[in-house]
Amino acid sequence: MVQEDHTLVSELYNQSIKEIIDGQVVKGKIVNITSKEVLVDIGYKSEGVIPLSEFFRPQEVKLGEEIDVYVESKENDEGMVVLSKEKAERLRGWNKIADNYKEGDIIEGKVKRKVKGGYIIDMYGIEGFVPASLSTFKGVSDRDILDKTFNFKIVKMNTARRSLVLSRKDALKSERENLKSKVWEKLKVGEAYPGVVKGITDFGAFIDLGGVDGLLHIMDMSWSRISHPSELVALGDRIEVVVLNVDKEASKVSLGLKQRMPDPWQEIENKYPVGSRVKGKIVNILNYGVFIELEKGIEGLIHISEVSWQKRIQDVKDIFAIGDMVEVQVLNIDKDARRISLSIKQLESNPWLDAETKFPIGSLVSGKVKGFTDYGAFVELDSSLEGMIHISDMSWTKKINHPQEVLKKGQKLEVVVLSVDGKNRRISLGLKQLEENPWPEITKKYPVGLDLEAEVIQVNNFGVFVKLEDALEGLVYASEIEAEQIARLKTGDKLKVRIMKVDTEQGKIGLTARLI
Repeated sequence: MVQEDHTLVSELYNQSIKEIIDGQVVKGKIVNITSKEVLVDIGYKSEGVIPLSEFFRPQEVKLGEEIDVYVESKENDEGMVVLSKEKAERLRGWNKIADNYKEGDIIEGKVKRKVKGGYIIDMYGIEGFVPASLSTFKGVSDRDILDKTFNFKIVKMNTARRSLVLSRKDALKSERENLKSKVWEKLKVGEAYPGVVKGITDFGAFIDLGGVDGLLHIMDMSWSRISHPSELVALGDRIEVVVLNVDKEASKVSLGLKQRMPDPWQEIENKYPVGSRVKGKIVNILNYGVFIELEKGIEGLIHISEVSWQKRIQDVKDIFAIGDMVEVQVLNIDKDARRISLSIKQLESNPWLDAETKFPIGSLVSGKVKGFTDYGAFVELDSSLEGMIHISDMSWTKKINHPQEVLKKGQKLEVVVLSVDGKNRRISLGLKQLEENPWPEITKKYPVGLDLEAEVIQVNNFGVFVKLEDALEGLVYASEIEAEQIARLKTGDKLKVRIMKVDTEQGKIGLTARLI
């Protein structure tokens, strides 16, 4: 009977003992703590032992605490189960990784230490390796890396060895792409977004909108005129911009800065009605006129023809300088084209209205030579109006190739008014008309058929010019002289000629060298 009872107790005891196998993770309770080991009851016939060094904070280990342990061996030489807390944690960590991640996924890990060729990363107790070429940590101080958490991409996952090869570089690339995708989705035309100035060129600035770059063109930076984007923004500046256009296929975003402010042209007709007098600052000078800034973002043009009633202006830079303040009259506004036409001369009365009365034909007036063209000289009269002496009205008899042969700039002289056209603002003046027309006397002195000797002045392809007397020339037509003779002639030579024609209207004498 006693034997039967002992057998029954033995069977009940064996049934109460857990079945365990090597490599299994089980739960256990801490039942004793020594200076080197921790004893754990896992419900087996003998207790398990774990080195105290496997606990991260040995001083905090408590009796009765439940922990997961890894069965390394069901029995050692002392008949105890060999357990491992670290391996249990690693196995649990690997199972978590294997169940939730695959190659190409992003995983978070802490940089544990630097090793030859790269870095060791801790994830759920599992160590992964990041090659230096995939770390992006080059040039970064260790204190900014070690024990810091980063995202990594799983490049290779070896289940058999429970090993991982990771890449910080690819994780960053994925983050940027995801961020860029989110930015593209949220961008809406007309909305304002914060950004950072990433680059500056002559034509604008590139703005980083958080993964997507947009172009802020110089024309969309300010309602006012600017010469270069650097006048408004600098690298690294944080600014708020408005999305003007989005082309996702071309990966282009057009941005605006001035659009955050009211358009100063909206009320332009009310601010500057046609005919009003306003003051502005000269901001640009071109060969055809002067640009005036009336206010920030509003500029108008004074065309060169609207500068003065009187003066013939060759270069507006001779009159104005950038920064000058001037008073102008508004002539015209084109709101759609954003153009304002301005005038200075309209502020004064038009002196051409009474020019015909003030300068009657035939009257003698004084003036100063202001400039030249190939065909005449401009003379400023007493009233600041300008008239012109045509080259044909400078001498009765002398052939003039350029007006500067007769006149000098700044020279004061008297002239005769030949005609006045106030409507087209033209006054014709004469210099030779100060003297009596000598051609009636010349006709008598040089009748047709008269032979004489003259001095060669010039030889050209259509004849030979000769001097008959001071300030009187004649032309030997090319057809009236032998080619061989022309080839031998030079300035100062004497040539026998005969009068062929005297044109008193044109003031010309025609000659021949073919004497009979």
